[in-house]
Amino acid sequence: MDWEYWAKPVPGFGDPNARVLILGLAPGAHGSNRTGRPFTGDGSGYFMYPVLYETGFASQPLATSRDDGMKLTGAYITAAVRCAPPANKPTPQEIANCSHFLDAEIAALKCVRVVVALGKIGFDAYLNHLRRTGVIVSRAPYEFGHGAEYEMPNGITLLGTYHPSMQNTNTGKLSKEMFKKIFERARLLAEG
Repeated sequence: MDWEYWAKPVPGFGDPNARVLILGLAPGAHGSNRTGRPFTGDGSGYFMYPVLYETGFASQPLATSRDDGMKLTGAYITAAVRCAPPANKPTPQEIANCSHFLDAEIAALKCVRVVVALGKIGFDAYLNHLRRTGVIVSRAPYEFGHGAEYEMPNGITLLGTYHPSMQNTNTGKLSKEMFKKIFERARLLAEG
């Protein structure tokens, strides 16, 4: 209760020359919305950053604040929605309202070869971006699942993974080993 909250749109974070784009759904109410940096200061980040560290994308395993010295190499993290949504689930209208921010951010990342979509909302947000930009005409051929992998017509590989939410990690739906394999695969594809 005595913490000072960021409480405004959360910008993306990472290496502007990233070959791997990590696309989540929205800022967590008491994570990114508090700290102002994606996946920082919440359970999802405490699960994700150690994996990014172990796979060579993050400079340290723990992300607690915007001033903690965290640096990403070869990766950039953003979200489909920029503000913390009610009940931690963005509505289709919120996703649509933020889509131009996502489009601009992806356009600025000229070196991306792999998109790791965290959860179905992130997966669909990337597919919708590709529809808006004329790369695909339909999402129908692309089915979300953990480990789903598609080479898109623009040459970028889309990888799907369950979101590293506490709901998924505490129930065992997503284990550290499962998540680590996704980022090992992303690294291999990005370097290949």
